[in-house]
Amino acid sequence: MVGLFSVMGHEKCESYLIFSGEAALGDNFRTFLYFLGLAYCFLGLSAITARFFKSMENVVKHTRKVVEIDPVTQTEVVRHEKVWNYTIADISLLAFGTSFPQISLATIDAIRNVGNLYAGGLGPGTLVGSAAFDLFPIHAVCVVVPKAGELKKIADIGVWLVELFWSFWAYIWLYIILKVWTPDVVTLWEALLTVLQYGLLLTHAYAQDKRWPYISLPIERDERPEEWVPEESPYFIQESLDKMDFSETSPMSEEYGETVDIFSIHSVNPTDQKYERVHQIDDNVAQISDKAKEMMTEDVHLLKIWRQQFVDALTLESLETKKLKNSYLRMGRILWQSLLIPWRFLFAFVPPCHIAHGWISFICSLLFISGIAYIVTRITDLISCVTGINAYVIAFTALASGTSWPDLVASKIAAERQITADSAIANITCSNSVNIYVGIGVPWLIDTLYNFIAYREPLRIQDAGGLSFSLLVFFSTSVGCISVLVLRRLIFGAELGGPRIWAWITCVYFMFLWIIFVVLSSLKVSGFI
Repeated sequence: MVGLFSVMGHEKCESYLIFSGEAALGDNFRTFLYFLGLAYCFLGLSAITARFFKSMENVVKHTRKVVEIDPVTQTEVVRHEKVWNYTIADISLLAFGTSFPQISLATIDAIRNVGNLYAGGLGPGTLVGSAAFDLFPIHAVCVVVPKAGELKKIADIGVWLVELFWSFWAYIWLYIILKVWTPDVVTLWEALLTVLQYGLLLTHAYAQDKRWPYISLPIERDERPEEWVPEESPYFIQESLDKMDFSETSPMSEEYGETVDIFSIHSVNPTDQKYERVHQIDDNVAQISDKAKEMMTEDVHLLKIWRQQFVDALTLESLETKKLKNSYLRMGRILWQSLLIPWRFLFAFVPPCHIAHGWISFICSLLFISGIAYIVTRITDLISCVTGINAYVIAFTALASGTSWPDLVASKIAAERQITADSAIANITCSNSVNIYVGIGVPWLIDTLYNFIAYREPLRIQDAGGLSFSLLVFFSTSVGCISVLVLRRLIFGAELGGPRIWAWITCVYFMFLWIIFVVLSSLKVSGFI
């Protein structure tokens, strides 16, 4: 199936994705089709990531019942506390979830490469490119998202510094492996140590959050606003109740007066028992929700919700679309929904996210993400084969940008919805750490373990020079990015928002740093420098 043969000095790609007749098509037309398929896969990743977030909401909001004895009255006091610490949730669920497309792609690339003494190029290249996309373009978007003059700062500088340290150390560690410790090869112990450092990151961040002595930095946490997530208009409540779209909304809390938001896992203090209040509904709306709940009996509740997921997936015109007065916008919205119907219908098979606290939906979403990542890997191989473009260049640019889309969406929503910048920026720094410790560590562990057992040989890196050069460029440009964030904190008192002109100047500067990284890395792996 896969091969190259020379025709008049031009290498013709004989690989194909669906049928062998693809090879008879012109290279330009094939390239266009494959890039179109790649873009459509990225749309699928965005769609399944939205469902993944909903399942993660239910995982994070899970509480446990704690019974204590009041020392004064000697009576039992029952309270509910969150199972998940918000810092750990940021690193393990939010960052891991948004980085799962890259992790899946790298792991699939490693599994396909098992038995080969040389590591695949798509995984590491995508993850390093994704780190650059996370740090520069996503920061650029988050800076300009707040309204003009609005300032959003990091409330817990101590936790951010810990996350930032482990993010920088991850890339220093990767360079040490590739160029200092064992040049151009990766041993089993190096891969194992890489994965274990993710556990150290979790432990250190949790220690800083709890302010453990001797381990945590002596930096006090800023007082957080009571309403960390701002109130929404009651219009959205009524719209959601009218629509009764169970695939797009989460079950209401027991008090019916609150709904949850994915980023409201950050509470006023770590022991809060509930999510931050997003909006308060009046008695009439509460009665409507009560009646809606009564209509759903225990024996048919699951089937009703699951059936509604398919109905919603095949619905082209939502209430929001129907209310559009501009017919062109309305038609464009319908055409866009038509384009997404195959993905929406496929993802409707994911069980409702409130079952088993969201874990079943969580796992099923990850399986779908892995499947799409495999297709993306195949298409990328074909693009490289047809065009002759170095696989690392595609990984740095198209793959990194596409697979990092969930990171962009998550951070943008956090910057819009939260009063502080903690989640928006923490998602970026933690995703970069996860990319190295898990996204590169686990695939390398798979390949090195097999090579050690089968051949007693380490894993060789075919283009270690290009990868290590990209790490140096990334590290240098990231210093410029973090320095500007620090300057903004000192000058404006916040990392995000501020005067509009300076926000846009910062945005352009971050994008310029990203262009520098992409251009220099591409020129290096292509042999021009």
